[in-house]
Amino acid sequence: MSSQVYAGPYGAEPRHPGWPARLGPLLVPAGRLELRPIRLRDAADWSRIRLRDRAYLEEWEPTATGPWGDRNARWSWPPQCMSLRSLARRGQCLPFAITVDGEFAGQITVGNIIRASLRSAWVGYWVSSKLAGRGVATAAVALVTDHAFTAAGLHRLEATVRPENAASVRVLTKAGYRQEGLFLRYLDVAGAWRDHLSFAITAEETGKGVVARLVAEGLAQRPEQR
Repeated sequence: MSSQVYAGPYGAEPRHPGWPARLGPLLVPAGRLELRPIRLRDAADWSRIRLRDRAYLEEWEPTATGPWGDRNARWSWPPQCMSLRSLARRGQCLPFAITVDGEFAGQITVGNIIRASLRSAWVGYWVSSKLAGRGVATAAVALVTDHAFTAAGLHRLEATVRPENAASVRVLTKAGYRQEGLFLRYLDVAGAWRDHLSFAITAEETGKGVVARLVAEGLAQRPEQR
């Protein structure tokens, strides 16, 4: 990992604070959850899950060019992975794989990182349909939020979600994100311009940490608790 630093209004910082890193583990109903940097050899698992879960994912993800099968084929992963890792090395995103019991289960990314006086970014995620409703997405968001506000040195995170996506709204709410507003016709999703709810959280709102809050509410456990 590079030891280069850059000087900004908050003093000298690593060139890519907060990445690479391994986060967790947390115990959730689905199993032992961890976050790790994405890697090229995730291609087969990434493609298999996304091709299988097309109906589950396509309804919520931004419209993109080309057939779903091509965009999510195994051979399409390396350029995506390398692009995200390149951005991470420049301090512009934090791209993680979500694993459950050591198996690839989805992705979570802190993207469009802006530093200086804003110190803000967005968070986006997807999880295998087979693990839906089993605490995976909520724990992943909690881990990455705490990491963004500590090691990565950010102050604010945002997330947008369609009002119809009740499951994702619950994830963000459980993780302490508050609704700030409604973006009309914000993104082209599933072939039409869709409204999105805007959620956000700042470092001051997390108290002792989002993970600590989940544990206190019985929504996750630390391994040593068993």
